Amino acid sequence: MGKKSDGKLLAQNKKASHDYFIEDTYEAGLVLTGTEIKSLRTGRANIGDAFATIRNGEIFIHNMHISPFEQGNRFNPTDPTRTRKLLLHRVQIHKLLGQTKTEGYTIVPLKIYVRNGYAKLLIGLGRGKKQYDKRESAAKRDAQRDIQRILREKQKVAR
Repeated sequence: MGKKSDGKLLAQNKKASHDYFIEDTYEAGLVLTGTEIKSLRTGRANIGDAFATIRNGEIFIHNMHISPFEQGNRFNPTDPTRTRKLLLHRVQIHKLLGQTKTEGYTIVPLKIYVRNGYAKLLIGLGRGKKQYDKRESAAKRDAQRDIQRILREKQKVAR
C-alpha cells in the first residue's frame, strides 16, 4: 500500500515575508481535537495573527483560528483560537529556543497544509524587518517585475 502525498495548501501567512526575514523553516505536526481537521480541510483556518511560544520544552501556537465545523458533534471544540500544541523533535525545539532567547528571532507560522493525511504547519525562524528594509524589498520586487516585463516585450518583438 503506497503513501498518499497530496500536500494541499490550506492556509498561508502572506504578511510573514513582508514583516520578517525568514532564516530557517521547520515542519511541525499539529495536535487537533474533534472535528478541527475537517474544518481545516475545507479551508476554514487563519494564521495571520498567530505566533508560537516555547514553554517547558514544548512548542505551542496561539491565535490560530480554526472555525468550528458546521456538521460537528458534541466533541466540536468551542474556542476557535485555543492554544494548540505543535509536534517537533526535541533537538529542533532546543535549537529554536536558543535562537529566540539570545539572537532576537521569533517563531512565525508560514503555512498550513496536509501531507500524507496529517495536518502540518510550516514555521519559520524570523527576524523582524525595519521600515526601510520593507521599502527596499518592495523596490527590489518592483525592479524585478519591470525587468521581466521588458524581457517579455523583447521576446514578442523578436518573433
